[in-house]
Amino acid sequence: MTDKRGPVLIELDAAPEVTPAEAPPVADIAPPADAAAMQRVARLAARRPSRLARWFWSLLGAILAFVLSLAAWDFVTGLIARNPVLGGLATGLIGLFVFVLLIIAIREWAAFARLRRIDGLHRAAEAALAEADLGAARRVVGRLLRLYAGRDDLDWGRSRLTERQGDQFDADGLFGLAEAELLAPIDRAAQAEIEAAARQVATVTAIVPLALADLAAALTANLRMIRRIAELYGGRAGTLGSWRLTRSVLTHLVATGAVAVGDDLIGSVAGGGVLSKLSRRFGEGVVNGALTARVGVAAMEVCRPLPFRARSRPSVTGLVKRALAGLFTGGSTRD
Repeated sequence: MTDKRGPVLIELDAAPEVTPAEAPPVADIAPPADAAAMQRVARLAARRPSRLARWFWSLLGAILAFVLSLAAWDFVTGLIARNPVLGGLATGLIGLFVFVLLIIAIREWAAFARLRRIDGLHRAAEAALAEADLGAARRVVGRLLRLYAGRDDLDWGRSRLTERQGDQFDADGLFGLAEAELLAPIDRAAQAEIEAAARQVATVTAIVPLALADLAAALTANLRMIRRIAELYGGRAGTLGSWRLTRSVLTHLVATGAVAVGDDLIGSVAGGGVLSKLSRRFGEGVVNGALTARVGVAAMEVCRPLPFRARSRPSVTGLVKRALAGLFTGGSTRD
């Protein structure tokens, strides 16, 4: 009889030997797209408040303004009754304060007017292109030349455009000439601003371990970038104008679906398997830098007086690669 108390051997089919070089790589957990700070910033800023919320804040502002005005009036009249000299001094100070507020209001109105001027040029150019109207295109180019009449850095481009615009016999050609001669240097400067902002956001996200530091860095860097791009294209904005412009850019970004970052963008930016060798913070830095670049491209589309036609829209992948070259891969870059 067979001894059943001994070990039982079960024969298995021979498995092929796998060397460490042939073993599949261990998949790294990429940072979730929803955790990117720039996605949260874009969605929060682009969210349109409800009508009830707008009524609430409008009424609250009106009540606070009324209360402060009444309190200031009672203070000044009471002070005049007690001491006319001090009352006159308080009246003068309040008058100066109101004068400064009036100047600020005029500057904000001028900023909104500049932004509306850029918007009007953009819409007129799109209409001229859609209808292939050469006359409308010439009027748009004339308005564009007047817009940049005071820019010394664009003197050469203005003179070239003025000399050669008569040689163009269709709207596409005329706008292509305007883009090449007048907007090309502004586009390059705007791309440099985008690269600098993306580099700053990615670096802070990757290096600073403080909570919400990436969110604060993304918000401040993107606000500064959007404001600077608007100034480059001639749409200098004040405080309220900057907020309106930022909402327009982020609304455009969310509406076009560009606020979501996919694995294809991450792979193209990080070089395929490079990202798997980095930490989670470095991965989030790449994501936030890429989203900052997308915000910058959206700002160019919103602030540019002419739509991208002859010149192609800047590539987000190319911008991020130039901004982050050597930053996460350990390489060195030279100016």
